Amino acid sequence: MKGGTMAGSNQPVIDIRDMRKVYRMGDVEVHALSGVSLTVMPGEMVAIMGPSGSGKSTLMNIIGCLDQPTSGTFFLDGADVSKLNDNQLAEIRNRKIGFVFQSFNLLSRTEALQNVELPLIYAGTRQRRQKAVAALESVGLGERLHHRPNELSGGQQQRVAIARALINDPAIILADEPTGNLDSKSGAEIMAIFQHLNEDRGITIVFVTHEPDIAEHTKRIVRIMDGQVESDNLVAHQRRAGARAYTRRTSDLVRSSEETDAVAAGI
Repeated sequence: MKGGTMAGSNQPVIDIRDMRKVYRMGDVEVHALSGVSLTVMPGEMVAIMGPSGSGKSTLMNIIGCLDQPTSGTFFLDGADVSKLNDNQLAEIRNRKIGFVFQSFNLLSRTEALQNVELPLIYAGTRQRRQKAVAALESVGLGERLHHRPNELSGGQQQRVAIARALINDPAIILADEPTGNLDSKSGAEIMAIFQHLNEDRGITIVFVTHEPDIAEHTKRIVRIMDGQVESDNLVAHQRRAGARAYTRRTSDLVRSSEETDAVAAGI
């Protein structure tokens, strides 16, 4: 990872201090966040959980530089982004954050390769094709470069989205319910990719999820309730190891099934 903070650094990738977010609806004030403080260090894999209305989505939007806090500070990879204007936030988003959404957010009429190139186009980066091919190959889609989303399975579409998230070497990957539209086997494959990115490549990943089984794959679970951090706990090693073992078994079954189908089809 050359673009983001390297694992092992003493500087947090995310450093939120006394963050508050107030929405005004006429004469009514809605306090979505009420003094949240949170740090995420390089190489961490963190799940943010909470019920609807807890402030989880508001926190995700601010971490993703899609919104700004009413008060408090937010340092992303060492830069104070809490008071930037919209254009500056857009630049930070493109350089520092890789997004993976539940609904994939791919351009439907565009090939996988071009979907992955998009952040590089916005950044004016050269050698886009070479980097996009490498990113797709890293998630096992080297043979699907020229397929459009409607020619890919849901799991393959999410892999394209992960490749796109990786393309700018971001400081963090922010994944919002990344397995929410997938069946259990495809979801296990996607989690295996995230675990590889985190454990083998040291990439910092923040999940926003309401699914306990997804959170079990991470190293730390932060629970939000009524706009505040209710708890912040490490995931027990045994639970995380069990989740990894299940993911490996399921992924092996999926790969075996895909290989059998390929042989039967004469591919």
